[in-house]
Amino acid sequence: MSKVVVAGGGIAGIACARELRAHGIEVEVRDRGRVVGGRMASRWIDGRIVDSGASYFTARGPDFLEIVDDWLTRGLVRPWTTRFPVIDGPSRTIAAAVPGPLRYAAPRGIRSLVADLAARGGVRVSHSSPVTTVEPGPMVDGEPVDAVVLAMPDPQALRHLVPELHAERAALLGRAWTPVLALLAGWSTRRWSPIDGAFVHRDPTIEWIADDGRRRGDNAPVLVAHSTAQFAAGRLADPPAAAPALTEALRRLLGIPAEPDWTYVQRWTFARPAAPREQTYFFGAARVGLAGDGWGEPRVESAWRSGTDLARAIISTLT
Repeated sequence: MSKVVVAGGGIAGIACARELRAHGIEVEVRDRGRVVGGRMASRWIDGRIVDSGASYFTARGPDFLEIVDDWLTRGLVRPWTTRFPVIDGPSRTIAAAVPGPLRYAAPRGIRSLVADLAARGGVRVSHSSPVTTVEPGPMVDGEPVDAVVLAMPDPQALRHLVPELHAERAALLGRAWTPVLALLAGWSTRRWSPIDGAFVHRDPTIEWIADDGRRRGDNAPVLVAHSTAQFAAGRLADPPAAAPALTEALRRLLGIPAEPDWTYVQRWTFARPAAPREQTYFFGAARVGLAGDGWGEPRVESAWRSGTDLARAIISTLT
């Protein structure tokens, strides 16, 4: 039986492993974290789970919509909204929301969707077990395998590839990734006007705000704010130190009179690529695959598509 090692327990890695297993290929998924999810992250804080990574997802392709419909049937996702207003940073004025695609949210936290894909696909993950080195062969940490997948941001994947993997390294070089700091903040009562979420323009500190209580449907007085890349860039070494500035900006933008009861800052060093790719994955003659939301548009569905498409390419090679 063929064996593939998948490095990365985000939605791209789990989607890839799930498809491979469905075609009878042995898969070992290794992730450096303690839980699956990657940047579809949720954190337990103050007795409640809060989405600290991806804020929502959309669904367009028919095969991904089938998965979403199943999640809807089982109550794992809920339709959230089609409209987000825009807040002008300097004036704090709120422009009327323009209709967009339906955004879905997860009542149990967005990470629960990755965990569900793994569980229903029979995918087991070795946690706190990062891949170190990928060499021609291919070999993973000295072990020969039939194929290897790096489902992670480009800069992280580059760290694992030896110089001899020229084509794979060339596919990853030369593209910038931007950082984000996510502020999670909770109050005892709601002290702001009703809002699902808002894009923020012309503010030096914050570019996106989500009401986590309205997003998850329990109306908890919890907000999540994502910083601008410029603000995050100089503060990645000490995320907690950024909490006061992020909190002040959030209160200013929404007119919140009181300090939050608690805050937490999540660092995302490689939050998103600066520019999209047309290809949904890379898989070359060395049988080393590259996948993630850095392939295609940086969206949840794109990450799922990337992992799924890469798995199908590997299947056609190995079977």
